Amino acid sequence: MVATTHTVCLSGAIGHVVDVQADLSDGLIHTALVGRPDASINEARDRCRAAVTNSGFSWPNHKRTTVLLSPADLPKSGPHFDLAIAVAVLAAAVDSQIPDAELGRAVMLGELTLDGRLRCVPGVLPMTMAAAARGLDTVYVPEPQAAEAAMVPGMSVFGVRSLAQLVAMLLGDEVPEARPVEPLSGAPLLSWRGAERLEDLDMAEIIGIPDTRYAVEVAAAGGHHLMLTGPKGAGKTSIAERIPTLLPDLADDESLELTAVHSLAGVLPPGGDRLRRPLFRAPHHSASRTGILGGGSGRVRPGEVSRAHLGVLFLDEFPLFPVDVIEALREPLESGEISISRGDDDAVYPARAMFVFACNPCRCGAYHPYARDHDCRCSERARREYRAKISGPIADRIDITRFVEPMHRDDLLPFERRESSAEIRVRVEAARECQRRRYAGLPWRLNVHAPGPLLREQWPLDDTAMNLLEGEVHAGKLTRRGAVRVHRVAWSVADLAGVTRPGVRELDVALRLRRADPLPLEGVPRPVLEKGTA
Repeated sequence: MVATTHTVCLSGAIGHVVDVQADLSDGLIHTALVGRPDASINEARDRCRAAVTNSGFSWPNHKRTTVLLSPADLPKSGPHFDLAIAVAVLAAAVDSQIPDAELGRAVMLGELTLDGRLRCVPGVLPMTMAAAARGLDTVYVPEPQAAEAAMVPGMSVFGVRSLAQLVAMLLGDEVPEARPVEPLSGAPLLSWRGAERLEDLDMAEIIGIPDTRYAVEVAAAGGHHLMLTGPKGAGKTSIAERIPTLLPDLADDESLELTAVHSLAGVLPPGGDRLRRPLFRAPHHSASRTGILGGGSGRVRPGEVSRAHLGVLFLDEFPLFPVDVIEALREPLESGEISISRGDDDAVYPARAMFVFACNPCRCGAYHPYARDHDCRCSERARREYRAKISGPIADRIDITRFVEPMHRDDLLPFERRESSAEIRVRVEAARECQRRRYAGLPWRLNVHAPGPLLREQWPLDDTAMNLLEGEVHAGKLTRRGAVRVHRVAWSVADLAGVTRPGVRELDVALRLRRADPLPLEGVPRPVLEKGTA
């Protein structure tokens, strides 16, 4: 009188297949859940009992019912265990006709209501991916989430509305009617388009600042982190919002990975397809540490740094963010992932976003370091304290820095043709294709993620450029980490220019981009920096 079903437990971005074993035996009448369940699973005893009886089946009230969630040492949480628990108890009954073969290859995900209907649960996509990796080929999910589970290749997906429907499917009987399942998310109440408005933006709308446009192109080509500084109103936010328009569509595996992260966060639109485009996330500086980095008092969820995975994370007014949040960004800036520990939960989420920071030279935003006439009334001490919020270790992890000059009348050239995002994206795609071929078979695709030791061994600069870079380190102008980041940027400059191996010119451009030095027209691929031309 033992039956086994399967479900999935999520630990961060890692899914573990859980065997749900139900045993019915003589003894003290009681229903016990063992295997480190949390409160939401312990409550499943009452939910499942009511769902089973209200679906027309019999709960074994005359038996001692023990439900084991195996492996027993893994902390488990979430109401999605309901469906597997209820089916395991029904299958363990003496008169059960549910075939073991059907249960052995299937995963069941869903929360039960007291009348036996199903409710949607977050994380269906990563849980289905974990089941496929374990070798299971069938998954039963709430009906609105069938399309989400079907994104995983090779899985047979069945969308069900109730426990009675699932039992009928397992028995091969006629499937009864049931009310439709409500989606996990509600419909928007406002007509404001939100992030969709960014799709209409274009780099052709940016006037002047050719060196910043080129810096953004290099950052987009290699996925490099970018810092934009300048007085208020100079256009820093406008530039950052247009960076996603330069990025190519996500590859199939990247799209599945990003969609899984959003499924974990419970923010995947109901009935939507995979996320095909890189996303733009811009949390406010008053956002909590948990909202930006991830975590939570209950189930650990990914934050903004993970929801922007493979896209752009824009942190405007960067020095105004809490110091602990700023310093916590060291890990995702360096490794492309974020680790969160909350009690028994240890979660690791991907965070390979392109970080774009923007800040003013002072708190009031009016100071201009290169102009004598400005309206800033901040003291020099106040300016230093404001800039000190960005510590040396954080600044050392930023690849490219640009000072954005306010637009002047001279920048309004009457016959200027500014390149559109589509034109720039062609070059970015070509540069990324070079990187894809270079790093084929390795666990990264962009220059920004290439490890320093491998860069020096397998993809070094030419001899003269390598000597110059080492000289910068020995002179104390660059840290060893900074030298690696300059090396990566030099490769992105070379990829944009179609150069097979970076040399002195590419290194010079990379150094200037890091230090916010002026870029000479002859030092970068043309005609990007030529005023008045495409």
